[in-house]
Amino acid sequence: MLKLSKKVEYGLIAVKHIALEKPGETLTAKEISQKYEIPYELLSKILQKLAKEKIIASYQGSRGGYSLLVKPNELKLSNIIEAIEGPLYLTECMDNENCDCNKTDCCTIKNPLEKVQSNINEILNKLTLSEIM
Repeated sequence: MLKLSKKVEYGLIAVKHIALEKPGETLTAKEISQKYEIPYELLSKILQKLAKEKIIASYQGSRGGYSLLVKPNELKLSNIIEAIEGPLYLTECMDNENCDCNKTDCCTIKNPLEKVQSNINEILNKLTLSEIM
């Protein structure tokens, strides 16, 4: 079954929560982790990845925390997922650089699955954060 990783789930929860804050307000990783019972260390790493990709801003200091840099109606779910996990692939062979399958010459499912992969990518590239809020 195709499913998102816990990292991606936690990232989506956090970004959605941050997006619901008033503009200019920040939230700490600790606040978010406590509210949603997400392991603090894992959430901190996820938020760092999102900040590195300029999806959220990270502020240091006593009034520090995180705030959203991209408007929810402009932030694609694919951007969030890729910032956390990298590209989403149905199978290893969808990632041509890392495919070490010895069945590529006789594989009968790669081409049909590439169509499924394309449809999934299209949906994630269209769906915005505001559509899941």
